[in-house]
Amino acid sequence: MKISMMSYTMYKGNWKDNFSVERLCQFTKNIGLDGIDWVTTYGNKPQEIKKIMDDYCLKTVCFTFFVDINFKEKSLRQKGIEEIKRGLEIASILGTDKIMLPIGGKVEYTKEESRKNVIEGLKEVIKESEKYNINITVEHFPDIKGPFLTSEDINFAIKEIPELRITFDSGNVILGCEKPEDAFINNQKYIIHCHFKDWIFSEQGKEGLDGKKYKPALVGEGIIDYRKLIKIMKESKYDSYINLEYEGNEYEPDVAMEKGLKFLKSILEEEENEK
Repeated sequence: MKISMMSYTMYKGNWKDNFSVERLCQFTKNIGLDGIDWVTTYGNKPQEIKKIMDDYCLKTVCFTFFVDINFKEKSLRQKGIEEIKRGLEIASILGTDKIMLPIGGKVEYTKEESRKNVIEGLKEVIKESEKYNINITVEHFPDIKGPFLTSEDINFAIKEIPELRITFDSGNVILGCEKPEDAFINNQKYIIHCHFKDWIFSEQGKEGLDGKKYKPALVGEGIIDYRKLIKIMKESKYDSYINLEYEGNEYEPDVAMEKGLKFLKSILEEEENEK
């Protein structure tokens, strides 16, 4: 089990105006990480990203990008399908074995309609991923009308598309009224990547199925029991990467990464010492 950089976490605050591939790679290396999940390419050519990554002896653990295939009509899904195909090409250049598609709902569709639309779209492109030997993953997306909020939502999709895989999001499942450890166990057979984030309760924030509102927090400073979750993940023999994700504004992104990394490393070390 390794912790990876998520470019999305760093593209904000005092980093956003001076963001570059070189700067991100240097910071990633300096804090002792060896992998990056690229959330889009930020206008850079994938070949350029790969070269800089190689220079720093880093690897791309996932390529994440946004597309819209949530349409009833196949013709309207086509633009998103072509974008996924291009994303697979980029992922191949970056040298990763997985992509992740964050997919939300739409006001004009029920949750079930959105899920049906997206599943039909993924069916159209799943075979394309096999050409590149790249897995397509979806995450538990924090949208109560979205197609894949809960572990059961994604398990339903995998019954329709057995080749589909999961990026487990420990924070987002809470909005679906699930404990992270329960959702992980329910999805564990298909999880090949993870996001760790946290929440605090707030009067303003993302709404969950329980009607409560959640505001982003740094891991270790919110409501998730990460010791319990990591213990279960270890017992389940999860050995892939975990993105440290931070969506809050209490800390600048570099400070958030260093504090969050220290917290998670301490738990991982405790688990190792208990063996």
